[in-house]
Amino acid sequence: MCGRFVVANVGSELVGVLRVDVEADDLPEPSYNIAPTSSVAIVLDSAKTDPPTRRLEPARWGLVPPWAKDVKIGARAFNARAEELEDKPMFRKALEKRRAVVPATGYYEWKKAGDEKIPHYIHPADGEPMFFAGLYEWWKDPAKPEDDPDRWMLSFTILTRDSIGRLGSIHDRMPLFIDADHADAWLDPSTDNVRDVLDAAIDAAPAIADTLDNHVVGKAVGNVRNNSPELIEPVD
Repeated sequence: MCGRFVVANVGSELVGVLRVDVEADDLPEPSYNIAPTSSVAIVLDSAKTDPPTRRLEPARWGLVPPWAKDVKIGARAFNARAEELEDKPMFRKALEKRRAVVPATGYYEWKKAGDEKIPHYIHPADGEPMFFAGLYEWWKDPAKPEDDPDRWMLSFTILTRDSIGRLGSIHDRMPLFIDADHADAWLDPSTDNVRDVLDAAIDAAPAIADTLDNHVVGKAVGNVRNNSPELIEPVD
C-alpha cells in the first residue's frame, strides 16, 4: 500500500534520469506529507505528438475515470493492485494507454504492533529518487464552461504489489517500484504487450525493495496538516 509519501529532493535531476522533455509551470512545491487528493508531479508520455513528448505535470492523487460524475470517486482509487488491473473497469483503459511514473523521495507505511500502528519512513539508502509505477486519466468537469482552462483535471493512482523481505514485515503491500530502465517501456503509449511490461516491472520490484532503508518516525505524520522535514527524522 502507499497512503502517504514524500517529494522533497527530486527536482532538476529528474529531468535527466527520466529524460523529461517538458516541465509544467505550475508544479507543486516539495512536501513531506503527501496524502490522497493532493497535487503531485507525475511523468507521462503524451501520445498527441510523434514521437511522444515526455512531460512532468501536476496531477491529483486519486484516479478519476472519464465516466465519473464527480471527483469524489478518486478518494477511493489512490492505489491499484497491479495483479487486478485488467479486471477493474476503473483502471483497465488507463493500463492500455495512460501509464505514469510517480517520483518520490520516500513513503510512509504503518506497522501494526498490538493495538498500535507505528509509522515507518521507507526510502532509498543512497538518497536518490525512487519511482512508483502509476496510471493516469483526464476528467472533464461538466459543471464548468467549455472555455474554462480548469475544466480538465489530470489524476493518477499508484500501483501496488505484495511485499517481500523487510518491507513485508511492515505491511503486506508495497508500491510497485520501477527503475529508469523499465520506465521507458512503461511510459510508452504505443506499447502493445502491456501485460509483459507490467509483469517485468512486478518481477523487478523486489530487487529495488532490497535496496531501501526504513526507520520509525514520529506519530505527527498521521496528521496531514503536519508538513516539515522533521517528519522523516528517526525516533526511538
